[in-house]
Amino acid sequence: MVKVSLLVMLVLTVLIAMGLRWREQRMPAVAQQKRPGLMARGKKGLDRWVTAAALATVVTLFVAGGLHWIRIWLE
Repeated sequence: MVKVSLLVMLVLTVLIAMGLRWREQRMPAVAQQKRPGLMARGKKGLDRWVTAAALATVVTLFVAGGLHWIRIWLE
């Protein structure tokens, strides 16, 4: 079960990061900025991945916890 939840978290992190990047590219305020420096781009990318990992963790916890409680209630 631990391996499955880690795999789910990894897949969700990648998918959420892709969605956040897509959203950032479509936002008019962010898209009109001039080309940022190397440090600004690195920080922005790191912030995106940390946000995606946090959201993936929360989703995985809710899904795994929900499945656990369903199993308890059905017994």
